[in-house]
Amino acid sequence: MSKKMYLPVILLIMLSMILGACAPAPAEPAVTEAPVVVATEAPTAAPPTEVPPTPVPPTPTPEPPDVEALVSALFDNLPADKGFDAVSAAKLNEELVDKPPFLVDVREAAEIEKDGYIEGAVNIPIRELLKNLDKLPGLDEPIVIYCASGHRGGIGMAALRLLGYTNVRNLGGGLGAWKKANLEVVTGSKPEAPQAISTAIIEDQPLYEMLDGFLSNLPDNFYTVKSDALAEELTGTPPVIIDVRTTGEWDSQGYIEGSVNIPFSEFFTRLGELPAKDTPIVVLCASGHRGGMVMMAMRLMGYENVRNLNGGLNAWKAANLPVLGWVDWPTVWAEYLAAMPDNYFVITAQKLSESLVDTPPFLLDVREVSEFEAEHIQGAVNIPVRDLLKNLDKLPGKDEAIVIYCGSGHRGGMAMAALQLLGYTNVQNLGGGLGAWKKAELPVEAGAPPELVAGTAPEVDATRLRDLDAFLTALPEGWFLVKPADLNVELAGDPAPFVLDVRSAEEFAGGYIEGATNVALRDLPANLASLPTDKAAPIVVLCASGHRGAIGMMYLRMTGYSEVRNLNGGMNAWVAAELPVVK
Repeated sequence: MSKKMYLPVILLIMLSMILGACAPAPAEPAVTEAPVVVATEAPTAAPPTEVPPTPVPPTPTPEPPDVEALVSALFDNLPADKGFDAVSAAKLNEELVDKPPFLVDVREAAEIEKDGYIEGAVNIPIRELLKNLDKLPGLDEPIVIYCASGHRGGIGMAALRLLGYTNVRNLGGGLGAWKKANLEVVTGSKPEAPQAISTAIIEDQPLYEMLDGFLSNLPDNFYTVKSDALAEELTGTPPVIIDVRTTGEWDSQGYIEGSVNIPFSEFFTRLGELPAKDTPIVVLCASGHRGGMVMMAMRLMGYENVRNLNGGLNAWKAANLPVLGWVDWPTVWAEYLAAMPDNYFVITAQKLSESLVDTPPFLLDVREVSEFEAEHIQGAVNIPVRDLLKNLDKLPGKDEAIVIYCGSGHRGGMAMAALQLLGYTNVQNLGGGLGAWKKAELPVEAGAPPELVAGTAPEVDATRLRDLDAFLTALPEGWFLVKPADLNVELAGDPAPFVLDVRSAEEFAGGYIEGATNVALRDLPANLASLPTDKAAPIVVLCASGHRGAIGMMYLRMTGYSEVRNLNGGMNAWVAAELPVVK
């Protein structure tokens, strides 16, 4: 470009700049300022509000069973008049025919194989009993448990009762008592296997677990001690022996020396009398039934060393171990009868008449005072039979001659036997009594009895005296006699009494009452199997005149037969009444 051209261009540019500078400034567009955001630290997110969990209360620890209260209530409901719910072998045998209960054998299999079992029983060993409640009938159904002696049966019965079973009993004396009663057992096979027949109802789980734990852990001896082992222990450091029989049993059946009597029904009211819980203790009853229950209760209450005498005091006696306050009357009577001479200590009216002239004995009339006042033998003194043993100080010495008489020979026979059993060595009974004396036309007189002169009573066995005096004192009106005419009527009834003729076989062959069983008096203890098995069955004993019959009646009553009478006047009176005789 030429220099002439530069000048206008430059002028033009300058003009443009001047114009631009003079022109009003154009409005700038409004700028909206963004809000100033001050950077802050991002807030920590608040945790969600926690809903507190619904509190779950801790599972309460079950209260342990109140053993004392539970067992005390059980004991209170076991009736003494029903054997504390022990059932006798005879009663159970009847029930098995008519209305059989559910029968549970709680022994071990080896015991069943060895000793047999009762027909109809199922076998659930005691350690497994509570694990098999479904094998038992309902809570109110009749159940009878048995073992060998009554011990395991007792604790099994108690356990079921505590769990709500209302109709459970134990076989008193167990299978041993069943066999002793000559009842049948099944051998060579096993009992019926138990089957589930119900739904187990366990209302108190802690109680169930406690009882099941106790039974499941029973040792091999089942917490029992045998009689011979206890007798040996008593020679060293003896255990405390607690006898839980009734006071009446203690008094009449005797006790082991050193034992303490706390009756079963009073047990929980006398806990303060028990020794420390670690003391060796042996409990006993009659057969093991009550002792087993008390042993279980004590162990559950924390007594550590408690055992039950196996078979109870009955087993102790059977082992011929010493018992205080008791007489083994079956043995004593057996020995007494076996030693009786051929005349059975009878003196005839004629012989007595002669002796009253030559060497008069002490003549004792044991009839009632009114009978004596009406007529008696001259020179006699009067002590009624019920009072005889309370007046030993009125009698001569134990070796001096005494002749006793009554009306027919019956009361005289009992009085004579009582004195002889106390050690009097020279006592006789007037055969046929005052009746025979008068029949021989010997003299009698009337008048009040002479006053008795007291001397010194001889030393006699206190326990024998107690028992014999109790028997004579309790003699009823009628003296346990039955007249021939009345017996004849009874024999036509149903059931008729069992007639036991205790004369010799030769006498029996000469004439007897139809249906009578002949066992000579001296042989009677060895032939009790000839008598009814039920000791409450009516029995009438007879001999020739009443003397032997009275002694036989007294023997049977003092050994447990409760319905025994003597035929008044014996076979002689039966024949005199012209009643039928079989020859």
